[in-house]
Amino acid sequence: MLTLLARILKALNSETSARSLAIAVVLGMFLGLTPLLRVHNLIILLAALIFRVNLSLFLVSFAVFSGVAYLLDPMFHSFGESILRADSWQAIYEAVYATAIGRVSLFYHTITIGSFVFSLIVSPIVWGTAYYIVINYRKRIQATFNKLKIVRVLKGSRLWQVYSDLRG
Repeated sequence: MLTLLARILKALNSETSARSLAIAVVLGMFLGLTPLLRVHNLIILLAALIFRVNLSLFLVSFAVFSGVAYLLDPMFHSFGESILRADSWQAIYEAVYATAIGRVSLFYHTITIGSFVFSLIVSPIVWGTAYYIVINYRKRIQATFNKLKIVRVLKGSRLWQVYSDLRG
């Protein structure tokens, strides 16, 4: 746990672009909000590895949004059911389901389609929020935070040693 926290602090304090860190949060959100064992999550995981996003932030956002998904599953079910029952889309759903990829994707499950569409809708908001937090942390909080007495005390602790070893 200390190592994960140290890696997140390292990412926030590094020269890694705020956009890249925000993308890590968004990809972790997609993985966390949607049911885990789905084909689209494999694609999201591959995207996280190919684009070399910060994996610590990716894993933390995955864990946080997994907890949020547990609370929002009833809403995802209702949302997905309304999407799947839309009369104007029935021909498209039938055509997609007739393909092997359509059946493997499991987008015909209410929670899968509901959580995926919800993730698509909120991803710009999550990206913007994460970007704003990283930028403001670097501008305002980082310098002020380093001046606090408790931070100077923590720099002598085990957490700081782990952070320094990772930073090295």
